[in-house]
Order: sequence, then C-alpha cells, then structure tokens
Amino acid sequence: MPRARDVAREVAKEHGVCIRPVALKRLDIHTGQSEIIDVPCGATLEAVCPPCAKRNRQLRMAQCREGWHLEHEPTITPDEPSEEQRWLVEFRADMQAQRDHALQAGEDTTDLDAVITGLNEEINAAGMRGNVLGGAVPKRNRSTRRRQDAPDLPKRKMTATTLGQTFEARNGKVYRPSLFVTLTLPSYGKIKNGIPIDPGTYDYARAARDALHFSKLVDRFVQNLRRVAGYDVQYFASVEFQKRLAPHLHMAVRGTLPRVEIKQIAAATYHQVWWPQADHAAFEGEHLPVWEQGTGYLDPDTGEVLPTWDEALDQLDADEDARPLHMIRFGEQVDVKGVLAGTPDADQCIRYLSKYLTKSLGEALDSQAQRDHAARFVEALRYEPCSPTCPNWLRYGVQPKDAKAGMAPGRCRSKAHKPEHLGYAGRRVLVSRKWSNKTLAEHKQDRRTWVLEALGQTDQPTDPHRYVWKPVPAGDANVPPLAVRLLRAVAERRRWRAHMARLQAEAEGQDLSAIREEAA
Repeated sequence: MPRARDVAREVAKEHGVCIRPVALKRLDIHTGQSEIIDVPCGATLEAVCPPCAKRNRQLRMAQCREGWHLEHEPTITPDEPSEEQRWLVEFRADMQAQRDHALQAGEDTTDLDAVITGLNEEINAAGMRGNVLGGAVPKRNRSTRRRQDAPDLPKRKMTATTLGQTFEARNGKVYRPSLFVTLTLPSYGKIKNGIPIDPGTYDYARAARDALHFSKLVDRFVQNLRRVAGYDVQYFASVEFQKRLAPHLHMAVRGTLPRVEIKQIAAATYHQVWWPQADHAAFEGEHLPVWEQGTGYLDPDTGEVLPTWDEALDQLDADEDARPLHMIRFGEQVDVKGVLAGTPDADQCIRYLSKYLTKSLGEALDSQAQRDHAARFVEALRYEPCSPTCPNWLRYGVQPKDAKAGMAPGRCRSKAHKPEHLGYAGRRVLVSRKWSNKTLAEHKQDRRTWVLEALGQTDQPTDPHRYVWKPVPAGDANVPPLAVRLLRAVAERRRWRAHMARLQAEAEGQDLSAIREEAA
C-alpha cells in the first residue's frame, strides 16, 4: 500500500505544485501585518522538483520562440536611475575623493578601500551593471595574430542591425529564414555506444581540458560569426553532453548564412589558454606548499614564497618562446539546418533545444560501463586547474589568485570539479542580450499576466518597498507541515483551473452564438 504522504507528493506534481516550497515571512510595512508565504523552489532539474523544472523549461521555450524570428529591431533602453542609485553613486564619489586626498597625503587607505569595495557591491545589488570607474582594471593582451594552422575568415562591414536577410518569392511572399546549428568537439579515441573501445588510449586529459574551456570556445565562435555575417547576430543556445560525455552545442541563430561559411567559421575558431604550465607536478602527495599567514604559500623545502598568479603571468609574458597551456577547437562534425518561422521544423528545434535542460547528467549513466567511463573522466579532471583561483595551481608551484589558508590540490569546490558537471562550469542556456527584447523576469511576468487575465483579475503593480521578506527559521512552529502546505496548494490550483475552464467554456459559448447570429 502506498503512503498517503507519497500520494500527496504525486498529486502535487500532477497539478504543477512545487514539492519543495520555501517558506518566507512577508511583512507589510504599511499595515504591520506579517504572513508566511510558500515560494516555489525554482529548481531547474526534474530530479529535484518536476513542476518547477517543467515551468522553467516552458519559460525557456517561450523565450526561444519569441526571439528567433523577430521582424522588428529590438529596442533596449536602460531604466532611469532611481533616487537610491543616484545617492549611491554620489556617496561613491565622496569616498573616492577622500581616498585620492589620503593618497596624496601619504596616509593609509585600507579602511577607505574596504568602504569603496562594499559600495561597489551595493551599486550592483541596487540594479546597476559594471562599476563606476569602467575599465579600471588593466587587461592582459596577447598577440592577435592568427595561428598558421587556422584558416582565414572573410570579414564584412558591420551594419547596425540584429535582423537577418529576407528573401522574396515569385508570388511576392517574404521569407526570413534562420539557422539551427550543432557544434561538437573532436574525437579523443574510438568509441562504441558512447564508451571508449580502449580506455587506455582514450585521451582523457585533452577531453578534460576541452570541457573546462568549452564556454570560451563558444564565445570565440560567436565573435567570428558576427564578423563574417556583418551584423549583430543574436542566438539562443543550449549545452548538453553527448554519450561520450563531451559537451556540445545546439544554437538557434537569427538570420541566415551559407552553410559553407558556417562550417568555415567553425573550422577557423579556436581558443588558446595562456596559463602557466600545468603538465608536470612540482608538489604532490604529502609534499605540498605550506601556508604562512601574511606571506602566502611557501616551498616546503626551501621556504621560498611561491610566485603569485600575477607574477606567474608576468613570467609567461616575458618568455618569447612561451606556448599556450591548451588550445581548444571544434571537431569536423558541424550540422547546419535552415528554419522558417511557424513551421513544424521550428517547433521541433525549439523542443530539441530545451529537451535536456531538466535532466541531470547522472540520469544518462544507465550502465556500469558508462559509470566507469565517467569515473575515469572525473579522475582526469581532478588535478586540472579550472580557473585562476583553483587550488590545483599549488601542485604546479603557483599560488592561486586570492590564495587563502586551507587550499589543497585535488580539493577544488568549484562547479567544474563536481562529478555531475564533468568539467563544464558554464551555463546550460546561453542567450544573447538582444534576443527576445525581454529579460527572463519579463517573460515570467507575461505568463503571470496571462493567467490573471484568464482568471478575470488585473495585475496591479505593487510598491517594491512595501514588503520586507525574511527567511523562516527551521522548525518554526508557525509553519505548517509540508504535507498540509502541499494539500493547500493543490486545492488552490484546482480552484484556479476550474475557474479558467468555466471562463473558457463561457467564451466558447459566446463565440458560437455570435457565429450563429452572423450566419442567420
């Protein structure tokens, strides 16, 4: 016999109710009243919360559909600055002036630097992008000369548009085609059903580094695509793993280019990783660098301070014979498909783009051979540096950026080193800024508005400063048991659906009567 609590969870899933709601206390500062409200967990994986994952997938599908075949140029205008934003920038100006004066007087600016750092964080939290000083941090530049083994690309004059080319048929109908592109990584060895035939010769080291830097390769592809296309190409892309556990990319591209050019762009795209060497370990096992407070990590034998991240890059810049740590490029398999708006092909591509967004990698490992393959892949990733701040740099004699006590090679806590991510630390969905002319929050608001209108209600704007939200401590007696909260949410959802069904039936009845009157 099933447990009643499990049946309640299954009923909640069936009605689209979040099964892991987060209880928050909302205080109305106008009336002084407070209430506990369940907020959906917002999980994107079906294994965590199927209803929330389904909503997120549908939201992404709507975002992809609305932006793919736009016929009018998107207009992105920043909001007018609020009083709070203006005050923060004015206060930031005062602090900067005090710091400049202190520097001229030879005084210590440690406290002022801490205040300015906090203000920069508050500026971002208040809804502003970037920082006040702009490009104040110097950027290291490498030679832009192309590699000899990379083909040259044509370059067209840029035009200020995000819309693709249109074509007119003989009957006068205008078409605005777009593209669906699939890009994969090269082979690392012979495989069968996603599993290496000979694990001993399979290049796990290269596969691991390619996964770590795959997101940078995608950025390079977009840059090259825009240079060749001659306009601001917009895209909606999703990253998923093949059976061989290598990431690959599905990309919806607004506008069209010849398939030959797309394949040329993929062949000419590469990314060079200019990092210190990480092929030969300087310290391993129990023989590791030692942390000294105020100094950093020291060589356990000589007591010398290990070079910092910036010092290691300076040495790399000074070496004329230096070579990049890694160079990543796409494989030969490139699939390009033309798509027209409103066709079954377009709907199928949108479903395919979002097909695996709710799936975790662990669900795809359905055999012991695949799990063994994944374990070997994770082991190859174990000591690979994933970023400048990765503790694995200690293994190669370099202090990680922003080094701190307790770091140890092979114990990186970043997303890239978690087994379920297999080295890929980027986002699963990549969307350009001018794709649908809306943010994801605006797409959510569209769905909310549609539901309220269907229920015969209006979405009244509320004062964002009226309510104060606070998390509810665990074990709070005012929070009902989870089963009770799920039952309440199911009952409310059933009332909504019944009301919407009644309104729909009434609307269909009015339409039928109007048609009969017109026919008479």
